[in-house]
Amino acid sequence: MAFDGFITKSVVTELKNTIIGAKVNKVFEPNKNEIVLGLYNNGINYALNISANPEFCRISLTNHSKPNPQNAYNYCMLLRKYLINGKIVNISNYDLERTVEIDFECYNDLNDLVLRKLFVEIMSRQSNIILTNENNIIIDTLKHFDNTTRELLPAHEYIFTPINKTSFLKQNKEDFINFVNASNTKSLTILLTSSFIGFSKPFVKETLKILNINDSEFSSLDLEDLFNYINELIQNMGTLNVSCKLINEKDYTIVLNQEANNSEFNSSTSINFFLDDFYYNKEANALFVNSRNSLLKVVSDALKKVNKKIENINSKLKECDEKDKFRLYGELLTANLYKINSDSNLSEITVENYYDENHLITIPLDKSFSVQKNIEKYFKKYNKLKNALTIVTEQKKEAEKELTYIESIVFNLSNAKNVNDINEVYEEISENIATKKNINNKTTTKKVSANYTMELEKINFEGFTIYIGKNNIQNDHISLKLANSNDVWFHAQKIHGSHVLLRNPENLDLDEIPENVLFKCACIAKENSKAYNSLNISVDYCYSKFVKKISGSKPGMVIYSNFKTIIVK
Repeated sequence: MAFDGFITKSVVTELKNTIIGAKVNKVFEPNKNEIVLGLYNNGINYALNISANPEFCRISLTNHSKPNPQNAYNYCMLLRKYLINGKIVNISNYDLERTVEIDFECYNDLNDLVLRKLFVEIMSRQSNIILTNENNIIIDTLKHFDNTTRELLPAHEYIFTPINKTSFLKQNKEDFINFVNASNTKSLTILLTSSFIGFSKPFVKETLKILNINDSEFSSLDLEDLFNYINELIQNMGTLNVSCKLINEKDYTIVLNQEANNSEFNSSTSINFFLDDFYYNKEANALFVNSRNSLLKVVSDALKKVNKKIENINSKLKECDEKDKFRLYGELLTANLYKINSDSNLSEITVENYYDENHLITIPLDKSFSVQKNIEKYFKKYNKLKNALTIVTEQKKEAEKELTYIESIVFNLSNAKNVNDINEVYEEISENIATKKNINNKTTTKKVSANYTMELEKINFEGFTIYIGKNNIQNDHISLKLANSNDVWFHAQKIHGSHVLLRNPENLDLDEIPENVLFKCACIAKENSKAYNSLNISVDYCYSKFVKKISGSKPGMVIYSNFKTIIVK
């Protein structure tokens, strides 16, 4: 994502035509890397978004609302103190540098008119937002970090240091061509990006592609065309003759409109709002991925604990398998007690097993105890394991239920499509997973409405309405609240998946509902199940009145009866 010098220059040029003279009426800080200035100019409200996020650093107008934290950050309070009611009198950047200066006319505590400056440095990890007075003395900065080349500290002078590269804006055509030819470069892209201020690889590569210039084999005529194109691009900044163009999902660049396909850009959309949409979508996707991964980590930890618990239970059950052996030893020793000298210290004894056609069996003994004491120990072990078997068997059932539930959460997270889906899963697991104390993902603390009807995925097919649950809470809502008794309920057989509901407003019998409608619902249930890649799968369906929830069971867990099955291939 190349917010390069050309993009910066173009954004600043557009902003000059839009926000010069605007009054600052709001300042808020959605997160620790971002500032939004609410502006009012000529009867129109604007929002200027300034981001120092290492991945998404930028400056542009925005149409997307941002969350306003209940407790404002310190830097936000500082900007409110110094900039509220101030008027923007200038915005500029030097050459094609990625540092933007915004000048404000404000009144100080003595009601004197003063100049304050906001410097926006768009430099990936070194990005920052710096507030100074009219003498460039720093009041404060958004980020405080060590900088080996400059002291970005309050009460120190802010010094802008230009990049040690050649300025394209100060080149004429002949100088540019001579410079490139004299370099004997094997790659025009590498030469331009390393030698000139503001050039990025996406910009150079796309420009060469538009002009049909080979990166390693080019003539002086090609260089002349390149210079003319870039020069014309700069001259047209701030007009509808220049637009942004998507190169791929990760990159974009700036182009002359006549050089781009109409399908690749909208000339009525300014570069500011193109960037706003591009980065907003990127941020939303990054938030979604980070939130999902954070929750997956929590759920995975819970899954490991349950699997470990089941492993211990199985080990205990294996011990319980020997309980009948201890009972047998005790009974055989009791039956043969009259034959054994009670004073003898035996380590083992061989007796007839009347349970096995009187075949001989050797019973180990603890010779430090009497035979009678050994008999008591064997019966005690038997009773202990017998009681343990009852308890452990019940524990295993509960653990397996927990395992099934957590696996359904993993499935829901893998099928989540946006942050709202993640929020709903977060809301669910924060109440139902034993490890909820480990859930500390601050990006997913949004409360979810109690009524999910408007959020449900809904499909209309052949005059019928089909609802699809995306997580356990929605599944419960669909199956137990939204469904009428004669609606038809679908679910992949014995596999984690979405609950699918077919509205049946005319109370048709199952045999009266068109087969293609039933099959469509079965296909949806398959596609939204863990076995969506299987060659064929069984999907059960029944009236919703036959779908029940066991009291105390986890969200999304139901039982059903009186069902039929469709095989989806």
